[in-house]
Amino acid sequence: MNLKKVIKDKELRNKMKQAIDLLCDTVKTTLGPKGSNAIIDHSAFTPFITNDGVTIAENIESEDEAINTILQIAKESSIKTNELVGDGTTTTLVLLQSIIKQGIELLEKGKNPMRIKKELDATLIKMLDFINNKKRKPTKKQLYNIARISSNSKEIGKNISEAYFKVKDKTAISIKEGNTNETILKLKKGYTIETLIASPYFFKENMELNIENANILLINNYINDTENVSNVLNYIIETKNNSDLFINQILNLYLNNNVNIILLKIPEYGKNKIDTINDISLISNGRIIENIEYIEESYLGNISNIKITKEQTTFYTKENKRIKLKIRELKRVLKTSNDFDRDFISKRIAMLNKGIVEITIGANTQTERREKKMRYDDALCAIDSAKNGIVPGSGIIFYELSEMFNKENDVEEILFNALKEPLKQIIYNAGLEETIIKKIEDTIFKEIYNIYNDKYENVLTTEVIDPVDVL
Repeated sequence: MNLKKVIKDKELRNKMKQAIDLLCDTVKTTLGPKGSNAIIDHSAFTPFITNDGVTIAENIESEDEAINTILQIAKESSIKTNELVGDGTTTTLVLLQSIIKQGIELLEKGKNPMRIKKELDATLIKMLDFINNKKRKPTKKQLYNIARISSNSKEIGKNISEAYFKVKDKTAISIKEGNTNETILKLKKGYTIETLIASPYFFKENMELNIENANILLINNYINDTENVSNVLNYIIETKNNSDLFINQILNLYLNNNVNIILLKIPEYGKNKIDTINDISLISNGRIIENIEYIEESYLGNISNIKITKEQTTFYTKENKRIKLKIRELKRVLKTSNDFDRDFISKRIAMLNKGIVEITIGANTQTERREKKMRYDDALCAIDSAKNGIVPGSGIIFYELSEMFNKENDVEEILFNALKEPLKQIIYNAGLEETIIKKIEDTIFKEIYNIYNDKYENVLTTEVIDPVDVL
């Protein structure tokens, strides 16, 4: 029988120190524009290089069972930050290390841990008020700078900001690895579904169809024979010569060449299938048919343009009042949806609205593509988190915030010291002297040091900025 080992008191505190130092000392070297990279040997992938804090944190383990257990708990702070805003994970661990270290010192002096936690929690509103009073709305140039700084790349900053300006929504941007060394950015407008042709006889391997003024029949049921839809087919053949008809269910049918019959199946299941067919009904102004015993031509919808390839079918439509109302409704639903539904709803909003930007990452090797994709993901999360405002970056806002706390109060002293650490770490990682911090303090935080340009800048006009949501 394997018995669990119980550790407590000083032994537990020592294990906590070891775990936190192992995690945070590794990750914090990546902080800032001159931070280092890490090589990760992952069992599921070939080794890869990254400076993404949460990715590095997730891959740190220890052979010591107790240390490893504490590691998993400590990682949650970084992972949670990543889930909420997608950026700021390394800064979170820098703050965590300082707070934990000082907190343990107070415990060893006999301080009550619950009192420490309660007093720390009480400072949260005070800190949030300070940050909110400092934030301002970002310009397009500042959004570009946020993406550039996050990815440490002018190219990535340019591509991500360009994509974001097109759709104004993180969920409307798709980032994937390509098979060439060229990175391609493409705006895909229209409502897109996977192409599921009912029969291969209706669509050849390399075929591409671009069809204008297409009729569409939406049937949420199975069609067993042509008699159920014969009157609609006759109507199209007699009155709409050389027209086209889309049917979204299985049907074995042969007609003359005057009419193209495209048989598509909805590639979703359950609620997602219902939502998809409802969206197509909305943009085509067609009626969804449940009872197929009798179908009239008035049930037909119409779409101005449809493009079909082997992989995707895209319905293009003009903006109308019904679509605008649907987008507003979906945005309201999005606020109360769970993570599983949120992605699908966000995708629907993007397709009904301005479309989806697809970025295909190119590089010379798979390792380089993977590392590049991570930086694209970081830049996208950073630029999206800036929509609620920006503040001066490089940890200066935390350093200024630390001055609000009293060193004479043992709990406030924890924050007084911890909030200085991000700026100190960024300066250290860049190989610069801490005299820079003294000069910033002397200006009463009206200037900031731009490591890229190697000069001091006004905090109101500087390119060194952070999204307020990551703080």
